[in-house]
Amino acid sequence: MWLIGILFLQGTCRYSLKDAAPIPADIKTVKVSFIENKARYINPQLSPKLTDKLRQKIVNQTRLSQTNDEADFEISGYISDYSVSTSGISQQQVASNNLNVTVHIVFRNRKDEKKNFETDITRNFPFSATKSLSQAELDLNDQMVNNLTDEIFNRIFSNW
Repeated sequence: MWLIGILFLQGTCRYSLKDAAPIPADIKTVKVSFIENKARYINPQLSPKLTDKLRQKIVNQTRLSQTNDEADFEISGYISDYSVSTSGISQQQVASNNLNVTVHIVFRNRKDEKKNFETDITRNFPFSATKSLSQAELDLNDQMVNNLTDEIFNRIFSNW
């Protein structure tokens, strides 16, 4: 009988979803400018997909409204590095590579200038050395966009 009581109590627990981080009540709008690609090598899909995914994530996971005019939060940036490096060697041959991507983010809080910051976010995406860069990009594009979007979002909206 006591087991039923415990199950009943657990079944009545409530939770609620809130903003990803406590955003001050006077912050209502966000502007996400196009994230340009200034890297030496340009993946033509990365900038537009990253910009769109970041906009979607902010609108879907916060109460902020997207605007193209002056906003309370303004986010801009550019891809500063997009390069390949060797990450593993087996039997004196390249076995794996890393696709290295760095995004420079500029965050402006128009209500509290002390919260402004600039940061570089770097992620490495391993791929087999048997694949060409274009093959690896096809496999890694979604992962790159998702991981970089999550990292940018967390840097802006999480208090770590």
